[in-house]
Amino acid sequence: MPALIWLVVAIVSGVAAYVVAWPAWRAYRARDARDTNSERYLAWRGRASPPGASTREGMTGEERRRIYVGAALAVLAVAALVAFFATS
Repeated sequence: MPALIWLVVAIVSGVAAYVVAWPAWRAYRARDARDTNSERYLAWRGRASPPGASTREGMTGEERRRIYVGAALAVLAVAALVAFFATS
């Protein structure tokens, strides 16, 4: 029976990692794409920023925190999966 518990822990933590981290990653990538599109538009209009200046902000604190929590949950899922295979 303990092997099934490890499998359940692996599945639940894997799903939790996805649910926590994926929206933060999508928000970051969408904002980055919007910034890139606006930079391209300004360059096309002849009003581009200087070559060394970047308008990219990076991740917000909340997004970074969610990515870290998701990564920790993913590590837990992998460890539980290894434990499942070791005990079965």
